[in-house]
Amino acid sequence: MPDLVYSEILQGYREDFVFQETKKFLDEFPFAILGSKELALSSAENYLFLRKKGITIRKTIDCYIASYCISKNIPLLHSDRDFDPFVEHLGLKSIF
Repeated sequence: MPDLVYSEILQGYREDFVFQETKKFLDEFPFAILGSKELALSSAENYLFLRKKGITIRKTIDCYIASYCISKNIPLLHSDRDFDPFVEHLGLKSIF
């Protein structure tokens, strides 16, 4: 469970009970810290690659998460259309 994904998921809950139950569930997954200079560079390069194709990714965090998954060959479970260009053009594996 990447740190930024963990934070994004938990930020989506308004009720304490749901937050705590989701946290317990997520805490069962291995935890990974995403931040590194290499990943930041890869994320920027992927963003620019897509921009040159006329595709603008709306959130930096999505670019960062997709780049991490690409670099580690980890499929991404998502329902966000911003990840579709990473699947189509950069080889992101997706779980729907």
